Amino acid sequence: MIYHSTRMTVKPGVAPEKREEVLESLRNQGRVIPSVKSFIVGRDIGGEYEFAAIYAIEDLDGYWEYLIHPAHHHTDMIGLPLGEKFVSYDVVDDDDPDMAAKIAALHQRRYDNDPELTKLVSDLASYEGSAAPGPHGDR
Repeated sequence: MIYHSTRMTVKPGVAPEKREEVLESLRNQGRVIPSVKSFIVGRDIGGEYEFAAIYAIEDLDGYWEYLIHPAHHHTDMIGLPLGEKFVSYDVVDDDDPDMAAKIAALHQRRYDNDPELTKLVSDLASYEGSAAPGPHGDR
């Protein structure tokens, strides 16, 4: 099982309704992406981020389905431009020593096929996570 997690803080001055639109889009991902087995979206307590989302996905094929699903793309398009700080990470129960590289390769494949997404991620003031160093390798 892969538990894919994202945490984000929005830029100062973002209207509450825009923030809620992003949160609802994150919830929608959990409802409509078939490979998502369970999810939670809510406030991030005890850290430096405002909110977080966690999606349980069974395997790498499901992870890829999640990454390229239109609902996920929609969230990226409306959410990343509002982001000040963003982190994504994964917790896995698979002992495969190459799992981190396999997950990073899926993210890179997505960047390679989506220049608009690549630009949005590259424009974030702070990005860390599963696919770090990011789409251009300069983070």
